[in-house]
Amino acid sequence: MSLEAQPASRWARFAPIVGWLPDYQRAWLPTDLLAGLALWAVMVPEGMAYAGIVGVPAIMGLYTLVPPLIAYALFGTSRVLVVGPDTATGVISALTVGALAAKGSADFAALTSTLAVLIGGVFLLFGALRLGWVSAFISTPVMRGFIEGLIGVTIVGQVTHLLGLHVDGGNFFVKLAAIAQGLPDVSIPSTVIGLASLAAMLALRRVAPRAPAALVVAAAATAVVRLVPSAGAGVDEVEKLPSGLPHFALPALDPQLLMTLAPGALAIVLVGYAEALGAAQAAASGGGDSIEPNQELRAHGVANVLSGLFGGFLAVGSLSKTSVAIGAGARTQVANLVAAALCFLTLLFLTPLFQGLPRPALAAIVIAAMLHLSKPEYLRGLAGRAPFELFIAAVVIAGELALGVLQGIALGVVISLLMLIYRTTHLGSAVLGKLPGEQAYRDVLLHPEAETFPGLLIFNPGGALFFASVGDFGRDLRRAVAGSASPIRQVLIDGSSVAFVDASAVDVLLSLIQELQDRGVSVAFARVRDPVRAGLAKAGVVDAVGAAAFYDRLTDGVRAFLGRAPG
Repeated sequence: MSLEAQPASRWARFAPIVGWLPDYQRAWLPTDLLAGLALWAVMVPEGMAYAGIVGVPAIMGLYTLVPPLIAYALFGTSRVLVVGPDTATGVISALTVGALAAKGSADFAALTSTLAVLIGGVFLLFGALRLGWVSAFISTPVMRGFIEGLIGVTIVGQVTHLLGLHVDGGNFFVKLAAIAQGLPDVSIPSTVIGLASLAAMLALRRVAPRAPAALVVAAAATAVVRLVPSAGAGVDEVEKLPSGLPHFALPALDPQLLMTLAPGALAIVLVGYAEALGAAQAAASGGGDSIEPNQELRAHGVANVLSGLFGGFLAVGSLSKTSVAIGAGARTQVANLVAAALCFLTLLFLTPLFQGLPRPALAAIVIAAMLHLSKPEYLRGLAGRAPFELFIAAVVIAGELALGVLQGIALGVVISLLMLIYRTTHLGSAVLGKLPGEQAYRDVLLHPEAETFPGLLIFNPGGALFFASVGDFGRDLRRAVAGSASPIRQVLIDGSSVAFVDASAVDVLLSLIQELQDRGVSVAFARVRDPVRAGLAKAGVVDAVGAAAFYDRLTDGVRAFLGRAPG
């Protein structure tokens, strides 16, 4: 690398835009401009709608658009990922802040922005510590269950706005019962506007998927209310939207307050990062991008800090918005910068256009977005291929609906960790046999045709040997020796699945070797990885069985046992 290239490379690691912008091609600009326009048309009405989920004034939804779009364009590693307001994490934000302030109050709005800054700080801390792997601790079925439960909670909450009802807090079932009891009191104008808006959203998604359905529906509903006063009688409308830019405001830094917000912030980071990373990887699979998880954490950190400092709320990468960008032909983050510029102009000049926007129409936009997010076919697929994981997803959904969103995600994380512990401590060991006419060895339970050799037990531990798994390994090995149809004279351990062996496992292994040798059973190893073999040598295992008892292939170990010379 040349000396001139080194500084540029360092800057590109800090701000990836430095790496790709110099290679930007003019031919990409028209499609990026159109994609930016499409994003603007989607994000402005959705930002206002999602503000209702978060529990803050609609204008804060617009404040949440510009800083995250610019921040991610500068610091993100995805070519087309779009960062902005989000439904799933918005519900968690509302619940977290709702424990400290009344929804709709000035304190609630200020704390929501403070929470966004705290979320950004957690993202940045995780990025500095290179914890890009944390999202792997939530399994896909658990995450899918959490999202499906969240969809139910959100839709029930928005149905009250769609029908013109006022329902106090409570879990999913409490709200559902309150809606059922309040049906005689529904507002007919609100219901008509809400249902018509929802039908229009769903129809446009099906008939014209590239059309800015949210903008079309919002504009049409506003026009109806303005032009037909009787249609809007008694319908809640969005509060007056101020024109101009938000003011810079430092967040509340009271340590006790931040500690109270911290659990919700951590939950949002885990869920939001998993969702954003999944969206980025999905987009990368079609465009050849290279996603750097730790830089993604840092980019989301800057996006949320800036959003909170300028009057917005949390923002994460969104698959639905990214799909809009891709569908409109976006080639680079220039599309996001164009969308940010248009949103900036909206704040300055265009907010009067959204005066009189009916809240039932915003509720319909949110409900349509949640229905689009739902993937029931994934759960149906689990029923056939992984029923136990479907059960786990169902537990998460039930917990979320009955206990609450934060409790539901806590339950999901606990279940994921328990699954991880179970699977790392239950190795799935197997007795192997040789497939007829091949040099391949397979589990004899799954391949009854596999050939075994009298007196020889070929045993695969199934995974890494460490303090929590070695007990399972020892039990399975003793059981296999005791259950053999013929007396065992040698145990040949297949080390291909063993990535490492810790000190506790070495102690158990030496004890097992001595136990078997005392019974006249020798022990040999095959396909042991070099780092593992070096560790076994230092611990005395190689001396215990002899260096000649280590083979590169299972076939070599079998031939040695049978007394054949290698061919």
